[in-house]
Amino acid sequence: MLFPTIDFAIFFGIVFVLNWLLAPFPRRWKVFIIIASYVFYAWWDWRFIFLLAASTATTTLGGALVHKAQQLPEPERRKLVGRLRTPTLKGKSGARFYLIAAIVVELGMLAWFKYYGFAVVSVDNALHKLGIHASLPLLNVTLPVAISFFTFMGLSYVIDIYRGVLKPSKPLDVAVFVCFFPHLEAGPIVRGAELLPQIEQSEKRNPRHIDFSRAAYLIFAGLFKKVVLSSYVSSAIVDPVFGNPNLHSAPEILFAIWGYAVQIYCDFSGYTDIAIGCALLLGFRFPENFNAPYTARTLQDFWRRWHMTLSFWLRDYLYIPLGGSQTSSRWMMYRNIMITMLLGGLWHGAAWTFVAWGGLHGVGQCVGHYRRRRRKDRGLPPLAEGRLAVAWQRFATFQYVCLGWVFFRATSFGNAFTVLERLFTTWGQAAPLVRFPVILAIAFGIGIQYVPKSFPARMQEVFAQMGPVLQGASLAAVLLVTTTMGPPGVAPFIYFRF
Repeated sequence: MLFPTIDFAIFFGIVFVLNWLLAPFPRRWKVFIIIASYVFYAWWDWRFIFLLAASTATTTLGGALVHKAQQLPEPERRKLVGRLRTPTLKGKSGARFYLIAAIVVELGMLAWFKYYGFAVVSVDNALHKLGIHASLPLLNVTLPVAISFFTFMGLSYVIDIYRGVLKPSKPLDVAVFVCFFPHLEAGPIVRGAELLPQIEQSEKRNPRHIDFSRAAYLIFAGLFKKVVLSSYVSSAIVDPVFGNPNLHSAPEILFAIWGYAVQIYCDFSGYTDIAIGCALLLGFRFPENFNAPYTARTLQDFWRRWHMTLSFWLRDYLYIPLGGSQTSSRWMMYRNIMITMLLGGLWHGAAWTFVAWGGLHGVGQCVGHYRRRRRKDRGLPPLAEGRLAVAWQRFATFQYVCLGWVFFRATSFGNAFTVLERLFTTWGQAAPLVRFPVILAIAFGIGIQYVPKSFPARMQEVFAQMGPVLQGASLAAVLLVTTTMGPPGVAPFIYFRF
C-alpha cells in the first residue's frame, strides 16, 4: 500500500481511531496493530505475509534461545555444548550457535528472494567466459517488498540480545516491532532498543500529548517531496535520459544526473518523513533518517546524514565487528571500509552496478581518511576552513555522490558508461529537456537542505498556535497545491525494491 493514495488515507484513518480506542488495552492493541500491519503489507501481494511471519518467528525464537543459553548455569552449558558438538560455542556456550542459526535463516531467506537470480546469472556468465556451456537452473523468484528492511531489524534484535544490549521481549511485542506498518516497507530501520520499550509501555501513550504540528509538517512535507519534486524531475528529465542516453546531449545528461540526486533524496526522505509523522500520530517516535545529506563536506559526513539508520546499522553490526578503525594497520581499516561499503551496495540491489556504487563510496572514504591523516601528521585540522573551502568541499562531495548515483540508477554498466561518455563528449548540442521548471525543481530540491533547522521549527510553532479550523484549512490548501502540481497517479517509492 502506497502512502500518497486514497487507499492509505482511508486505512490510516481507521487505524488512527482504533489505535487510540484500544490504547488502554495493551494486548488487544497489539493484536490489532499486527493485523492492520499485515493487511497493509498484503495490499501488494498477500502471499508474502507468510515470509514476514517466518522472519518474525525466526527473530522471536532466535532471541529467546540466545538469551536462554546465556542464562544456563555452567554445568548445563557444558552439556549443551556437548549436545551441539560445535567448536564455535566457546565463551557464551550455545548462545553463539543460536545466534549463527538465526542469522543463517534470516540471511538465507533474503539471499533466496533477492540474490538467487543474480548469483545464478553471474556464475553462468563466468562459466561461459571459461568455455563451460552448462546452463544453470534459473527460476523466476519475485522480490518481496521490504525484505531487506525487516531482515535487518530482525538481525539487530537477535544480535543485541547476544551482546547483552537487550533482553527478549514477549512474542506479541516482537511481532509488532517487526511488522509495525509505518516503517515496514522502506524504513527507517528501527532497532529494538528504540521501539520495543515504547511498544511494551504502549498503554501509557496519551492522544493529548501527540506532537500534531510536527507530525503534520513531516507528512505534508514528505508528500510534497515525493508527489511533486521527485515525480516531476523523474518524468521530466531523469527517466528519458537514462532510458536512452544516446539521444541526449551533455547538458541534459548533467541535469539528469543532478535530477536523479534530487529524485532519490526527495523520494526516500519523503517516505521516511511520512513514516515518522504517521508513527507520531499513533504515539511512537522513530529515529531520524536524513539530515541534509547534500550539505556534507566529505563522504564520511555524507554517510552520517544519508539513510542514517542503515549507515549506523552497517557501522555497528559490520564495520566495528570487522575491527573498524581500531586496527593495527591502516590497510586493515581500508579493508574494513571497502567490505562494509561493497556489502552496503549489494544490500541495495542484486546487480553489479550497486556493488560498483558501494565500491566508489568505499574508495572515496579511504581517500578521505588518507588525506585527513596526512593533514593531521602535518599539524593541520582535518579539513580546511573558510567559506570558499567549505563551499568547495560541499560542491566536490556532491559531484562525487552524483557520480555514484549514475551507477545506482543505470540499468547496466553499458548504460552507465554511455551516460558518462556522453557527459564529456556532447557539449554544444541542443538541450530541449533542460527547461526552467527542471532547473528550478533541481535547485529547490538541493536548496531546501540548506534551510536552517530553526525555520521548520518556527513554522510548526505557528501552526500549533492556530485554531483547529485554521489548521484544517491550511492542511487542505497544502494538499490541494500538492495534488495539483503532482502528476496523475503515484509511482512506487524507489526503496520499495530494496
